[in-house]
Amino acid sequence: MTYREPARPTTRPRPTRTTTGRIPRTLAAGLLAVIAAIAAARGYQSLGLSSSTAASTTSSRSEHRGALGEADGAVPKGTTVFDDAVPGVAKLDPALLGALRQAATDAAGDGVEFVVNSGWRSAEYEEQLRREAVSKYGSEEEAARWVATPDTSPHVSGDAVDIGPSHAAAWLSEHGAAYGLCQIYGNEPWHYELRPEAIEDGCPPPYADPTHDPRMQR
Repeated sequence: MTYREPARPTTRPRPTRTTTGRIPRTLAAGLLAVIAAIAAARGYQSLGLSSSTAASTTSSRSEHRGALGEADGAVPKGTTVFDDAVPGVAKLDPALLGALRQAATDAAGDGVEFVVNSGWRSAEYEEQLRREAVSKYGSEEEAARWVATPDTSPHVSGDAVDIGPSHAAAWLSEHGAAYGLCQIYGNEPWHYELRPEAIEDGCPPPYADPTHDPRMQR
């Protein structure tokens, strides 16, 4: 008769536990890290949804108010005279824009860049600026020294541009006449218009402010 060893009982591995019956610290730390990562991911998604919702709400409110923007002549920061995609530049009088671009090209050789702070404006935008000026300066008369009415403003007709920064306006003050570009108002060293005769005769003396300009008396 063949001898056989008695069958050994099958045992299942038990979870590794410490003497206190808890899961080891390394495993617990790993689980906590996973839980924290899941919570963070959910929080990020929630934040993203909240931001999108807020942006959508802000946009809706702006549209509801009928806020004026680039299409009405508001100019983004850093716009130059070469930015055809910006209506405030593209809708300037072609002769004025051509003179500006020629001057800007030459000024670049001196390390000077022309920035357009304001150019063409819609009548609605001009009226908004006028109302803001009245609120700021306290009267129609004082506001008129800085902002014209929509029917008299050379910005609305595309015949004026406000150039910055100050060293660019200073460059134009010195060299602008050679391009027919003249400072029109003494209180606005940034405001330039085209005067073709200035190429031969020089720029005329500026008005003290817009209230002295006969065009503003209409």
